[in-house]
Amino acid sequence: MSRYDATQNNESQRSSRIYKDLNLGFQKNSATKDIQKITDVEAVKRSVRNLINTNHYEKPFHPEIGSNLRAMLFENITPQMNHIISKQIDNLIRNFEPRCRLVQVNTQPDLDRNRYACQISFYVVNHPEPVAVETFLERLR
Repeated sequence: MSRYDATQNNESQRSSRIYKDLNLGFQKNSATKDIQKITDVEAVKRSVRNLINTNHYEKPFHPEIGSNLRAMLFENITPQMNHIISKQIDNLIRNFEPRCRLVQVNTQPDLDRNRYACQISFYVVNHPEPVAVETFLERLR
């Protein structure tokens, strides 16, 4: 029997896994005439943004995925609500995005525009540099 067995697990901390996702702009790749893909860090950043914007029961067959952030945006802007939104985002990413290690969630209320500026810092698994996602949480009518 060979000394190198393909069925053994690789114990290395480094991995050659590439994360892929569809580009939701649905632009066409000029070479392959197929939909463009986003890979690695951009795919994880897109996934984090999608998680934040997903409510419970929006994902078919997975009602547990999502949060109640949209309903919280209709509450008064207070320091307590700012803390609750930060904790909700923190729990959401830790529970449902295994590809990232969360560092910090920072939300700042924007009283004039009735929205929250949200900055999420994390490390993508097998990527050495920290990544930041900045977005606004605001009510849509």
